[in-house]
Order: sequence, then C-alpha cells, then structure tokens
Amino acid sequence: MDRLNFIKAKRIVIKLGTNVLRNDEGYVSLPRVYTFIEDIASLVKSGKEVILITSGAVGLGKKRLGLEDTQGTALKQACAAIGQGKLMSIYENGFDTYGLTAAQILLTEDDFSVRERYLSLRTTMNKLLELGAIPIINQNDTVSTLDVALRFVKEDLQVCFSDNDKLSALVASELDADLLIILSDIDGLYDANPKTNPDAKLIKSVVEVNDEILALAAGVSDGGRGGMETKLRAARQVTRFGGKVLIANGKQPYIIKRIFEGEDLGTMFLPQHSSMSDKKRWIGYATNIIGKIIVNEGAKHALISREKSLLPIGVIGVKNNFKKGDVVSILDEEGQEFARGIVNYDSDSCQKLVGSHSDNIVDILGFKNYDAVITRDNITIL
Repeated sequence: MDRLNFIKAKRIVIKLGTNVLRNDEGYVSLPRVYTFIEDIASLVKSGKEVILITSGAVGLGKKRLGLEDTQGTALKQACAAIGQGKLMSIYENGFDTYGLTAAQILLTEDDFSVRERYLSLRTTMNKLLELGAIPIINQNDTVSTLDVALRFVKEDLQVCFSDNDKLSALVASELDADLLIILSDIDGLYDANPKTNPDAKLIKSVVEVNDEILALAAGVSDGGRGGMETKLRAARQVTRFGGKVLIANGKQPYIIKRIFEGEDLGTMFLPQHSSMSDKKRWIGYATNIIGKIIVNEGAKHALISREKSLLPIGVIGVKNNFKKGDVVSILDEEGQEFARGIVNYDSDSCQKLVGSHSDNIVDILGFKNYDAVITRDNITIL
C-alpha cells in the first residue's frame, strides 16, 4: 500500500506517549504540545474526526509536587489527580484558540469490560464526534483499581488494558477508526534495537504483526508504562479488524502535519481483512478475564475449524470462579489461550459438567440453561 492511500482516513485516533509530551527536564514541552494541537485542529477543520489518547497526568503531578518517583498506588493516584487538571487545561486552551471544543474522558478497565458501560461509552464518543468535539482520553489512574487487583490474582487476571498503547487500540478497534497513529520517542520499528545497534534499519512497512515481528520489540520506554512490544500488540489488534496503524517519532517537528502531507515517516502496519461483529470484538479484546476453561484437542479443533459451540464433553478443566454471563478464557491442553467466550453456566456448574454429555446436564445440575457451555455465537477465536 502506498503512503497516500495509507493516510486516507475519516476517523483517526492519535496516541501521544509520555516521552513525546515532556522536554529534557521532565516538564511538559508546551511548544511541542501546541504543534500537536495545531496539526489536529487542521485535520478536524478539513472534515476528519480525531480522537486523542494522551498520557502525562501522573508525570505532571509528580513534577508539581517535586517528587523523584511515584512508587506506590496511592502516590501515583494522587499525582494523577493533580496532573490531570493541568494536562486538560493545556488542551482546552489550545483547541479553544482554534474555535474547537475538547471533551475529557477518563477511563478505567471496567468501562470496557462491563458491556453496558462499554455500549454507553460508544454512544457518547460517537455523539461527541458528531458534534465536532475532540474527545481527549486518558486512563483514569486516580480511581483505577488495577494495581490492587493484581496483588491478589497476578498470574490469572487478564485486563483489557493496562497502558495507553492498549487503550488506544481498544478505542480504535471498538470505534471503527480508519487509522491509529502512535507517537513515541522512536522513529518506528527497527530490525534491531537502535539504542544499542548503530546498524539497525527502520522497517517502513509491516504486512502482518506475527511472532517474528513481535520478537523485534525490546524493553519498556523510559518514563512510560509501555514499550515497543505494547505498541506492536496494539497494531496487531487494530489491523486485524481492518484498521491501519502508524508508529512514528512524535519529537520530530510538525510530525502530524507531515504525516498527512504524505512524507515517508515511521512504520506503517497494513490492515488485514477480517470481519468480526462488534460483540465478538468486545468478547475477544475489551473485557477483564479471570475465569478459564480448559478443553481437549477435539473441542479445540471443533471451535477453530468448524466454528462449533463448546459442549461439556470437550471440557477437561475449570479454573477460578466466574458467574454465568462472564467472559472466560478458553485454553488448550497445553495451557495456551486460543479463544474467549461468554459462559452459560457458573464455575461450580461447569466443574460438575466436565466431560459430560449434554443429555445429562439436567441429571447432573437439576436444571439446564443450554446444551453448550458456550454457544458459538458467543465465542471469539484469538
């Protein structure tokens, strides 16, 4: 795909990482932020819809308090509370200069994981874009309970997002964005780590984010919570649903303007052509998961190759507690997750049904909701 076709987009999500918002002293680089605002304003005035994902609240709060680090959940949340208002005031004042309205949206994992809240969020975001406003989204670090939850179920809890790279992918894929632009402090994806290998070459285009591409990721960025691996996983999610992704260096002058002028900047991730309903996207990527169901090889084949429902006879194990209607992870005999689905029975009932024939469900449980533990319409293959 050539560059001009790649940048053709009506709905665009732009993610600004912590490191592109800060100067060398760790303060917000106002000149750089205002160039972002100017470029985004031009896009909106040209008829495009732009959603902005921004980091920076915790860092701003930390600087305002004169702290060296933010160790501990309570301190980080306090810094976010102080910094978020300062961050939003910069965007509000900047966009107001161009006659545009900024709308703050702070999100936690449950805003995606709880389907009613997720549907409400979609409705609100679409209305804001219809009104010509610019949604400015950040993770709500002040009230997020993720760190607390991880203390108790570290190895089992799978959260829908834990950083703004994953959040940007969720927003882009769940709102059917045409293009996600992730601006970081690196020019794009290299074939080796450019910080340690002077011969590393920039990869201009990626057809598919497979295991080989993921293996090129290295480390976590300074000051942020993500790194190249989280950006690549975000790109894999968005491109799977037909969206395009560009990773570029946000410290280059007027980077957004230059991207949409067709300059050959960053790494392009080309769209795949997989059709998936909104509900199946939500099941696969937008929910927090702790419950797990382990299935045999025959059941795995039936789910993947034949798009069948998961029957109790194919279940060989159940892990953790879950309720009827929860989204659970589906694992193979090797413990590898390959699908997710909405369960028709709670964990206790599923445990009792392990390896049973569907005709025996009433005899075992005393009731019967469905023949299947998970029906095929509620299964997403990963």
